[in-house]
Formats: sequence, C-alpha cells, structure tokens
Amino acid sequence: MDVLALLGEGFAGALTWQNLIWVLVGCVLGTAVGVMPGLGSSMAVALLLPVTFSLDPTAAFIMFSGVYFGGLFGDSITGILLNTPGQASAIASTFEGHKMALNGRAAQALATAAIGAFIGGIIASVLLVFFAPLLADLSSSFGPAEFFALAIFAFAATSSVVTDNAVKGLASLFLGLGIAVIGIDGVSGAPRFTLDSPNLFDGISLITVTVGILALGEVIYVACLEQHISGKTMIRPTGRPWLSRRELAEATPAWLRGTAIGLPFGVIPAGGSEIPTFLAYGIEKRLDARRRTPKFGTGAIRGLAAPEAAGNSTTGMAMGSLLALGLPVSATAAIMLAAFRQYGLQPGPLLFERAPDLVWALIASFFLAMVVLLILNLPFAMLWAKLLVIPRPYLYASIAVFSGLGIYATSGATFDLLMLLGVGLLGFLLRTNDYPLAPLIIGMVLGPLAETSLRDAAMSANGDLTTLVQSPIALAIYAVLAVVLAFAVRNRVIARRAAAAPAARPEPADVDAR
Repeated sequence: MDVLALLGEGFAGALTWQNLIWVLVGCVLGTAVGVMPGLGSSMAVALLLPVTFSLDPTAAFIMFSGVYFGGLFGDSITGILLNTPGQASAIASTFEGHKMALNGRAAQALATAAIGAFIGGIIASVLLVFFAPLLADLSSSFGPAEFFALAIFAFAATSSVVTDNAVKGLASLFLGLGIAVIGIDGVSGAPRFTLDSPNLFDGISLITVTVGILALGEVIYVACLEQHISGKTMIRPTGRPWLSRRELAEATPAWLRGTAIGLPFGVIPAGGSEIPTFLAYGIEKRLDARRRTPKFGTGAIRGLAAPEAAGNSTTGMAMGSLLALGLPVSATAAIMLAAFRQYGLQPGPLLFERAPDLVWALIASFFLAMVVLLILNLPFAMLWAKLLVIPRPYLYASIAVFSGLGIYATSGATFDLLMLLGVGLLGFLLRTNDYPLAPLIIGMVLGPLAETSLRDAAMSANGDLTTLVQSPIALAIYAVLAVVLAFAVRNRVIARRAAAAPAARPEPADVDAR
C-alpha cells in the first residue's frame, strides 16, 4: 500500500542518528516536566519554541511530539507515588494508582501506567497511519465556510464543554481573540488596537503570549500562592517492576477499553485528555460494581490501566487531527500549530503534499517515542521521582530566566520582555481567579483562521452570510457541536441536581422534631 511505503520512508528519515537524538531529548524533557506538579507539556513546548528555530523543522517537531507524549507518561509517576498528579489528565489515574502504592504495589502501579500509556499510544499511532491521509483528503474539500465552522467548533468546545464555568471559559476565549486582532489588518491595512505604538503594528507574538501565560504566569502563581508539596511523603516502589500473568489478564481489557474511549477525543476539540481519562475511569468503576467482589477503592488495577491508555490514545489521535486538519484539540497542540506557522508550514492536505518527508518522519517518530518512553519509565520510574527533590525556588527561577532569554533571543527587543512580564501577570490573574488558559491559547491560534475564513466566505457570496450554513460539511460540523453542547448541558444539570439532593434532605433530628 502507498501508506505503508510512505511510512517506511518516514522511518528511514526518523532513524537517522540526529533525529533519534531529538526523539530521546523530547522524551526525556517531556517525562521530566510531566513529573513536576504544576508543569506540563504545554509549558515545555512553549519554552522550547523560541530556541528551536535554528533546528530543522523535522527535528523540531520530532522533539515536540516526544515532549507531548512524555508529559503524559511522567504525569502519573507523581500521582501514584505522591498522590499529587502533575496535570489534570493524571487525576483519574491517581484514585486507584495511589491506593495500589499504599498497599505495597507501587512498582506494579508504575508498570501498569507505563504499559497502558504505551498500548494507547501505539494503537493510536497505527490508526493514525491510515486515518490521517483520509482526513487530509477530506479536508481538501474544505472551503472558507467549513474552516469557519471548524474554528467555531473548537471555540465552543474548549470554552464551554471542558471548563467548569462556561462564562469564564468564554471570557478567556474572547481575551485570546482580542489579542489575536491586535496589529495591522492584513486586508485593509488599518491599525487595530495598537494605541498608535509602532511596537504593536506586527501584533503580539504568539510565542510571547504562550511563554508568558503558561511559564511565567505559573512561576508567579507558585511564588505567590501555591503551597509546597515537600511535606508529603513519597512512597518508594519496591519489588518487581513488571506485572504477573494474573495482573496482565486483569489489566488488558481495561487498557483496550481505555484506548477505545480515548481515540475519538483526539479528533474532538474537547480540551485534550482530561475528559476521556475520567470517562474511562467511570466505566471501569461501573463494571467493577457488578462484580461479586468489587475492588475499586482498594487499589484496583483496572482503575489505573484504563485512564492511562485513554490519555495517550487521545494524544496520538490529536496529532493526526493537527496534521490533517490543522485543528488543535488541546493547549499543547495549539502551540505546536503555532510552531508550524512559524516555520512557514500550514497543517492540512497541503502539508501532506508539500512536506511529505516531514509528515511521515514525524508519524514514524511516534512509534519510536513510545518505545523510548516505555524504556525510560518502566525500570527507571523511581529515578524520575527524585526530580521532586529539586528545591522549588531554584526550579521556577530557572524557568523564569529561560522564559526571558528565549523571548529576547527571538526578537532582541526590550519591548517584548516588558510584554512578556505583562502577559505573565495576566496569566497569574487568570490562574488566581480560576480562568482556564486553554481557550485563550486556542482563541489566539485559531482567531486569524476564523477571521480570514469569515471574510473570504462573505466576499465570495457578496456579503450573504447564509453561505456559512449552506455547505453539507459545515452543517454536519454544527450538528456535532450541537450534540456535544447538549450532552455537556445535560451532564451539568445532572451534576447540580446530585449536589443539591443531599442538601435538600431533612436531617433525622428535624424529622423527629416534626
């Protein structure tokens, strides 16, 4: 098949010693960042963006993908050993994983997480080989109306479905859209929201915003508000770092179910792997309740296996959605989309035609990254956990320094350093008031696409905006969005009723009094 031949050429490109080094570097950095609570792959990619422009694009994106996958591998280590998940995607794994560690099965819990992430990532990568070209062919029929619908889908899903507070999610989204329109209008040539400052004529760099929001904002937040975790006791894994036949038989169905749950969320812009990991955990818990001897709450291996597989399968398919459609489903994918544009590349069908060497070498590197991450995490998980010994002031001070150096290296302008500080303070305020950051990043990345698509569609139809809903593909996208929003509203109504039910029940003393 042509796809397999292209994949073979991709392996030939990815297996050069230079690219193998970048696979290893990305996996090591991703795992290290994932282990540290509060950090994540989005911050790591944002910090690396300014310093990778001297690299070959293939090498840069191979490293970015290693960071993306490695972050999920590392997230679970801290959650299992310390009951402090590195990111929200690891929360579901913490429930049963930490209980396994408390029961003296920490080594088996780490093995379960590593193997589950490997299985989810490998299956997603295999499907991606055949799925991404088909999706790219489909997107070749997209016009301005379809791309506008796709952007609206991403805006609505990331700001309303994923966040706990839809108002805050929308506010964060519109803030990102507002930042995106600053600068000279490419069509009319008129300055927009520049305050007559020549420094803003080219707009605010996405690199400055991502580094300021995700890195410097996190540093300020931790320095001012967050409590240190040094007082918690880390469980040291002992015993065999592999699973017995009985444990493999117990975990395998959960790995496969979790993978199946995570795959669709790699195409739906629903915030990344948080939702599928909780869904996978919830399904395993319901299945466990039907057993004669339920094990959830005591360290059930299925409760750890399913979320780990779901998280990595989502990430694998998210890369396919990014490459074939140019659609980011998470903050990390949005930053990688910005990196493509910084290199003068536009993900979608043209990327498969104009840069096939990059695309297939990148897809081949996913398989290599899975193997490298399994080797790094299965026997050496305890070594990664030692990163928690690093004093937090030293760690975050170095992040602040690298943030400033990276931004100054890309522009050489003092104004950009001041802008970085301002955006960092904005990120701190957003974090302090529980505003989600992903809608802001996605709004800034996809804002220009939505604006350009809206203009092109209106101009081609002589100002008739009904052209936006006349395409069958656009209507299908809006229909899927309506279904997603309906389910989100339904789940929130059910959650509110469940939360209000205990408060509405009278206390026994009140009943006796009556």
